[in-house]
Amino acid sequence: MNSRSILLTLSLAVILNAGACSRKAATPDNGSASGNANGNAASTTNPAPDANSSNQQNQAPAPAPAPQPPLVVPAGKTVTVSLGTALGSKLSTSGQTFTGTVARDVVVENAVAIPRGARISGTVVDAKPLGKLAGGAVLQIRLDSININGSDVRVHAAGRSFAVKGKGKRTGIMAGGGAALGGIVGGIAGGGKGAAIGILAGGGAGGAGAAFTGNKEIVLPVESAVAFQLTQPVEIQQ
Repeated sequence: MNSRSILLTLSLAVILNAGACSRKAATPDNGSASGNANGNAASTTNPAPDANSSNQQNQAPAPAPAPQPPLVVPAGKTVTVSLGTALGSKLSTSGQTFTGTVARDVVVENAVAIPRGARISGTVVDAKPLGKLAGGAVLQIRLDSININGSDVRVHAAGRSFAVKGKGKRTGIMAGGGAALGGIVGGIAGGGKGAAIGILAGGGAGGAGAAFTGNKEIVLPVESAVAFQLTQPVEIQQ
């Protein structure tokens, strides 16, 4: 083969090779096209942010309501309780606890601060039967706490004292309220020596139904109403 033929052959090969390279560059890469397609698809699947949800996230939580101030039951207010157990100069002992309920609502600023029926707790301060104190009998009780809204609230109230003199007298002295026990509302029931005489305590911090037996013992029956006067204010959480 002469040199002209060789040169022609080489020229033809160069031309064919250049054409093949240009066609390869013009064809898009399958991987790149797939990636772009997947990217575009992914971008279309992500929804635009909701304006309402963004506003909700930006809104601050509502502030908690301010607690209501406590109701204050002032000193001097009367709390009348109904005894849940019988107490007496001979029945009771010093240090004994007793229970009961509030007999009527205690109202402050047109609101019920201490509701009727609230449980109370008290203590027998002193109990002396007939013959232990110059022939007389003594019963002293105090109010300790009131259960309000499920919590026992400590209270400070003037104690109630009942005393009856000995021989020949059927009158009593109430030290707690400073009033005399008088106004006998009944005679000796049935005429018996141990029959009860009804006594109504008036004045002072309030009244209390009491009974004095024929031998001068002091008895406060179950459900007797005893009034206690607060000596310190009491805060009631609403």
